[in-house]
Amino acid sequence: MTPLNKNQRGFTLLELMIVIAIVGILVTLAVPSFRTATIKAREAVLKEDLYVIRSVIDQYYADNGTYPPTLQDLVAKQYLRSIPIDPFTSSASTWEEVIDTAAETSGVFDVKSGSDKVGLNGVPYREW
Repeated sequence: MTPLNKNQRGFTLLELMIVIAIVGILVTLAVPSFRTATIKAREAVLKEDLYVIRSVIDQYYADNGTYPPTLQDLVAKQYLRSIPIDPFTSSASTWEEVIDTAAETSGVFDVKSGSDKVGLNGVPYREW
């Protein structure tokens, strides 16, 4: 082994530990912000999906005078290309169909998320 010369440069152990500590602090501050941003993005997708499905149900009602029997009928009659995937359940089959029983011909009057989670605003996603 050769001894180190004074001309050779490098980082001391103390300098490396300080840098690692600073990086660790920054990461612990960034992770909660990242998680909240991810949930906000999913909530935005859920709001958009609910808006689209509800407006398509209204279009179906305006065209046919009745509500669709199921959400699959919206796809079959090409009002939707496919039923969107619920961003919190990761499934297109978990949407809760609200049936209008007061009308002469019952059908899907509204749709809600099948998730049992609660939103950042404190309201469960099923109630959106």
